[in-house]
Amino acid sequence: MTTEYLSVHPEVEKAISNGDPVVALESTIIAHGMPYPQNVETAKRVQGIVRSEGAVPATIAILNGKMVVGLDEQELELVGKGSDFLKVSRRDIPLVLAKKFNGATTVASTMFIAAKAGIHIFVTGGIGGVHRGASETLDISADLIELATSNVAVVCAGAKAILDIGLTLEYLETHGVPVVGYGTENFPAFYTRNSGFGVDYSVNSFAELAQALKAKLDLGLTGGMVVANPIPEEHELDPGMIATAISEALAAAKTKQIHGKKITPFLLSHIAAITGGDSLKANIELVCHNARAGAKLAKEFSALQH
Repeated sequence: MTTEYLSVHPEVEKAISNGDPVVALESTIIAHGMPYPQNVETAKRVQGIVRSEGAVPATIAILNGKMVVGLDEQELELVGKGSDFLKVSRRDIPLVLAKKFNGATTVASTMFIAAKAGIHIFVTGGIGGVHRGASETLDISADLIELATSNVAVVCAGAKAILDIGLTLEYLETHGVPVVGYGTENFPAFYTRNSGFGVDYSVNSFAELAQALKAKLDLGLTGGMVVANPIPEEHELDPGMIATAISEALAAAKTKQIHGKKITPFLLSHIAAITGGDSLKANIELVCHNARAGAKLAKEFSALQH
């Protein structure tokens, strides 16, 4: 499945062709979401979890101007150590390819590339959304647009806690994106299990979730699905502590006039410093938890294709 713009690892290509379970993984979390070496260690751990559940991991990035689906260990190291990896969202793809740059893919661009490769299930930490103060800044993540466009289910621990979660859910509703809670009726907020908002539907089995995804695709209902998978209780952070840390981080970002694609990495890094690294540990655990869920969903979805 190698083209001028796209290169798919042979193992991933074979799995897609056979209708076997495949799970897409992003690379921004490696290049911009965590420090080295935790980023690469986490990426390898996540890939291992996906494999242990019987699915094929397909980490996605842009290398030398080519969209690569399925990074090997050497390429993961390259992304983890590389200082020249741009944060690539959907709008950046054409120029990054033309200029032969390296790029780490966000939720939006990973969804786009996964869909191009024929992968329908993607695991991440948390989706982007409507930022606080968006009524003045119009800062709305491209993740939400992509969720309305690409036929990919996104397994996540809800939306990042730094966002305006109420407006994020309203936006998803407007664009016809179902928000489904796995084993919960509460929409999680990344580090915590309950944002104070509910989900559209709650399911308790991956078989039921796979049936819903298949029906969505069969009916031609364009767009993705948010599968909200709360962080495990033992790794959940104290909501009060996180709220305080977010407030401090937002104030620091305002003072330093940080905005656009730099805002999320800045806030997450600032929160990690404020929480003494607890938020980074929670981030790693929730991504691994999502990887297990995503692989199980991919396995059930694959079974429906045979």
